[in-house]
Amino acid sequence: MTTNSESQLPTQLVSHFMNRDRNDQSSGWAELWDTNQTDFWDRGKPSPALIDWIELQPEVLPSHQGRRLTALVPGCGKGYDVVMLALHGFNVYGLDVSRKAVETAQEYAATELREPSAYNFAFEDDYLELSPGSLKFIEGDFFKTDWEKEIEIDGFQGFDLIYDYTFLCALHPGMRKDWACRMSDLLAQNGVLACLEFPLYKELTAPGPPWGLKGVHWDILAEGGDGIIDEKSPCATGELQGRFGRIAYFKPQRSYENGKGTDMSSVWKLKG
Repeated sequence: MTTNSESQLPTQLVSHFMNRDRNDQSSGWAELWDTNQTDFWDRGKPSPALIDWIELQPEVLPSHQGRRLTALVPGCGKGYDVVMLALHGFNVYGLDVSRKAVETAQEYAATELREPSAYNFAFEDDYLELSPGSLKFIEGDFFKTDWEKEIEIDGFQGFDLIYDYTFLCALHPGMRKDWACRMSDLLAQNGVLACLEFPLYKELTAPGPPWGLKGVHWDILAEGGDGIIDEKSPCATGELQGRFGRIAYFKPQRSYENGKGTDMSSVWKLKG
C-alpha cells in the first residue's frame, strides 16, 4: 500500500529540479544528500535483476585469465550494488557526486562485507565461500575525467562491466547523449554495459526526475541519437549510428516494485 508521504515524493523531487539547468544538476543531488532526503531513490537493497543476471548468465561477461573483472556503478548512492558486485568477486568502483553519499556507502560496505546479507545473492551457498573483490567509492562527476586518477588498475583500458539503473533517468534529458559518450569512453572494448531500464511506465513528456526512458536507451546507444524523443517518435529509425550494439534484451524475473512490472534489462557492447 502506498502512503501519502510516498506518493508525494516524486512531486517533491520534480519540484527540487524544476528551475535547474543541466549545469546545476550535480549540486541538486548533493543538496538532497546533505539534507537527508534520500527516500526519493533509496531502494534499501541491491538490484535483484542484476543479481540474477550475474549469477545465471555469467557467460555474457568477458573473461580474463588471472585477474578479476572490474566494474563501475555511476551514481552509486549508498553502495548496495557496489557491495553486491564485490561479493560476487568483482573489483568495483562506486562513483557519486556527493561526499555524504560516499561516506554513507563506505559505512554500509564495512558492515556488509563483514557479515553479508542474504539479499546480495540469488543462490547464496554458491558464493559465500568466494573471496570478495575490492571496492572503492569515489566522489566525482561522471561527466568529468579528474576522478579517473583514483582508478587503481594497472594498465587500465576500461571497465569490464558498467551498471546503470537510476543514473540515466536522474539526468536532465539534455545530458543523455553525453551519458552515452562517457559510457563508451569508460567501457573496455570487450566489456558490457548493463542497464535496468526504468521508468518505462512514465510518459516521455512528463517532468522528472525520474524521467521516462521508454525507447531512450535504444536511441542514444544503438542509433546515436540525443535521446530527446516522445511517444509520437518512431521507436526505431533503423539508422544504427550509435557506438553500441545490444546483445540482450529481456524482462527480469525479479526487480524493484517501483518499476510497476515494466522494467527491462538491456546489455550492450561496443561495436568493432
